[in-house]
Amino acid sequence: MSKQSICERERSQLEKMNKFQLGNRFKKIGFTIAIATFILMVGRKYVENSEWVRPILHGILLIGLLMISLSKEKLEDEFIDSLRAQSYRLAFVLAIVYSLVQPIINYAVASLLNQDDELQGFSYFQVLFFMLIVQLLFFWQLKRMNR
Repeated sequence: MSKQSICERERSQLEKMNKFQLGNRFKKIGFTIAIATFILMVGRKYVENSEWVRPILHGILLIGLLMISLSKEKLEDEFIDSLRAQSYRLAFVLAIVYSLVQPIINYAVASLLNQDDELQGFSYFQVLFFMLIVQLLFFWQLKRMNR
């Protein structure tokens, strides 16, 4: 095999991965999963010894939000694709800012309230949830502004 054919095959595989999206019907499935999981997370607060369920519900909620994020619109064109790319960029940048600023804010609040004065991290769930919510909100806002 020549180098050119290998490069062409890799390029076509990357393009397929870049254009990957779920069908429009997965948006409803994602909303159903996310809402049901959120209700279960609220209900879990009232059940004793249910701490083991928390990471499972977090994972399911992230899957539901990811399904919403990756689902096609009813009318999917280059403009919608551009808006989606913009929303992913904004979400990525804001997640980095959030990751850098949040521990400092937590430290400052803990210092003001005379709690333990150490920098505390946060879970992967917080960052991923923040990214997905920000991406969806920016996408919907950009779409609404450009109608």
